[in-house]
Amino acid sequence: LLLNRLMIGKMAGDMVQYVIVRGDLKWPVGALIAQACHACTAIIHLTYSSQSTQNYLSDLDSMHKVILKSESAEQLTELSESLQESEIRHKLWIEQPENIPTCIAIQPLQKQSVADLVKHLKLYRK
Repeated sequence: LLLNRLMIGKMAGDMVQYVIVRGDLKWPVGALIAQACHACTAIIHLTYSSQSTQNYLSDLDSMHKVILKSESAEQLTELSESLQESEIRHKLWIEQPENIPTCIAIQPLQKQSVADLVKHLKLYRK
């Protein structure tokens, strides 16, 4: 049992979920955090049965997220298109009824399988 837990922990430890939030929106911090939470919840729901999501969820106390900043709606939608072309599952969250793209949450994956697509983005800082 201990060996199994260590193996699951190692698999989960190699996993990361990237979240990309628009830095140009002049919204309250709480509203932006809510957008990211919506997108994260949605992509976990959409990919719940995948092995990578299950590995990520196997050790809830060790989940790793990286929050990055997009400079504009255009940059965010371009990233979504690149992720789609690379067959990386993600959720582009569009706030309704305003129809404003606010963030992307990427399915939890091995860091190296996503890093090249997001390496041009900086950490989100408010």
